[in-house]
Amino acid sequence: MTIASFTDEYTSLVPPSRIFKASIVDSHNLIPKLMPQAIKSIEFVQGNGGAGSIKQINFPEGGNFKSIKYRIDELNEEKFVYMYTLIEGDALVEKLEKITYEVKFEQSPDGGSISKVTSTYYTEGDFKLKEEEIKAGKEKVLGMYKAVEAYLIQNPDAYA
Repeated sequence: MTIASFTDEYTSLVPPSRIFKASIVDSHNLIPKLMPQAIKSIEFVQGNGGAGSIKQINFPEGGNFKSIKYRIDELNEEKFVYMYTLIEGDALVEKLEKITYEVKFEQSPDGGSISKVTSTYYTEGDFKLKEEEIKAGKEKVLGMYKAVEAYLIQNPDAYA
């Protein structure tokens, strides 16, 4: 097994509590509304959103992926920490066992937030992921983050 880990940091003008509620806690409602061209729906397959719950993201027809499932490992609304594991779906290419994510939101000095995302890829044998595949995944996550941020800036009372 090979393990590759990457950490990315993003800044936002939106405070951690708002962006965490919108992009994590209520993502199943908000993301499909903001990005219907990218996300058809997000539904709970098991549980109600806490640790151990399983969510399925369904993508629109004609895209590269049909759906993915991930398990919520931790959801801490006080510390703004979210950990989850991609467990099933088209994004798990052959030789890729799983991907884990840890998302942390911290208060920034300007009143906004700093988001730190660590993704860890677990591959089978000596299989190496292609850098462009990892980059493409990160760009999709950043796109969702930016869409939520723009919505929150335009709607200052949302998720307050």
